Amino acid sequence: MPKKSSKPQEGKIPMSSAGVAAVDKALAILRLFTADQTELSLIHISEATGLYKSTTLRMLASLENSLLVIKRSDGLYVLGPSIATLNAAYQHHQSLETVVIPILENLMRSTQESAAFHVRQGDQRLCLYRIDSNQALRDHIKVGDLLPINKGAGGKVILAFEGASDKTSIQIRKEMVLAVSGDRVKEISGISSPVFNHEGLVGVITLTMPTYRFNPKQATAVKASAQKLTTLLGGNFGL
Repeated sequence: MPKKSSKPQEGKIPMSSAGVAAVDKALAILRLFTADQTELSLIHISEATGLYKSTTLRMLASLENSLLVIKRSDGLYVLGPSIATLNAAYQHHQSLETVVIPILENLMRSTQESAAFHVRQGDQRLCLYRIDSNQALRDHIKVGDLLPINKGAGGKVILAFEGASDKTSIQIRKEMVLAVSGDRVKEISGISSPVFNHEGLVGVITLTMPTYRFNPKQATAVKASAQKLTTLLGGNFGL
């Protein structure tokens, strides 16, 4: 019986039907670099992508030529300065609003409740962005309104991830979401989850609704939205 080849079969990379195979392969190599995996060997890249070493070397040569990767003297590959240039351009043109609003719109559509993004401002929290529910009965907080930092789901989540040590804050940090009924105003309830970028806490996503419609099960959707936004902002939701 013939011995099975131990060479990669170049089958790990999904190819776009409308794209260019070589570009797909090069991008697959770039996606291997993460905050926890900043330096890679040729063997690791070849095995992780499923590419032959010869193919991997050609892809890396093209990436080096564009300064997207650099080969160090020890033979390991790291990201190159062109990555920083691309990131700076992205950060300049991609404002927070263009990332946050679609997340809030999707959350509102899936829950039919008002979704907002709050940030700390002094001793209060600011409603920075908001998508209103289409339902007739809802709370009437507007963009620009200031709310207590120590009341409501959003305020308590902010305090928790700023280091508060009370029992509720410890539980919030463990579960990454808080659902509270009638805490700030008896008739209004909320569910909130933290959002991070690479530097730490940015703000919170908060879903609000009349207390009679309060559904703690919607915490799953709020948490998923915060996690997705965190990923888009380059943060770590597992803090």
